[in-house]
Amino acid sequence: MQRYGVKVDVRDAALRVPGRPVEVSKVKHMVGKGTDSDAVNMPKGTPTAALEENVEAIRAWERESLLSRSLAEQIADWIAGTGAGGAVLVLHALWFGFWVSANVGWIPGVTPFDRFPFPFLTMTVSLEAIFVAWFVLASQNRLARQSDKRSHLNLQIDLLAEREMTAVLQLLQDIARHLNVSTTVTSEQLRDLVKKTDVRSLTGRIEEFADAVPAAPPPSSAPSSASDALAE
Repeated sequence: MQRYGVKVDVRDAALRVPGRPVEVSKVKHMVGKGTDSDAVNMPKGTPTAALEENVEAIRAWERESLLSRSLAEQIADWIAGTGAGGAVLVLHALWFGFWVSANVGWIPGVTPFDRFPFPFLTMTVSLEAIFVAWFVLASQNRLARQSDKRSHLNLQIDLLAEREMTAVLQLLQDIARHLNVSTTVTSEQLRDLVKKTDVRSLTGRIEEFADAVPAAPPPSSAPSSASDALAE
């Protein structure tokens, strides 16, 4: 994945442990000539090399995530994906219909084997529900862990982009000072923008904002219409 001339290894960034600082030393800077001009001169609708590289990197990461699943996770994903299909719904409807019809005497020649209130059917369905719920939970937990890795990857890329933009602002400030160019942005604003963003302080501010959100007020007992107000 490439952003602002910096190539980020998606698989390496995804395996970082959440909570640790971003190791910028592992980021590979690519120096190439003509990349931007080639991308601009390409016909509209033609995928660029950077886009294809990003797609291949994400595809390889997804493939590695699927191959790294344990046998239990593979079975859980298969059951969770297959159980939500229409074929399983039709199969259960036919199964329940035959079971009930056979045990209430609606099918000639079939001796009832689980009479009303169908205790064996109830036990079978209960056991099936327990195991299906376990498989679905296992699949959802794996998807939640994968989603956390993606969120952490996005956070690392955003932090890297913030550092790059800070460096760009510093370079622009130095160029403007060297060429004695008057800018519409004041020096105080630039000084504030080139500061390094403290992620921990931002997280604390977000939590403060979440705690400061007032609770929803109770429904007021005010008159709902002008006629009620006049009646009072």
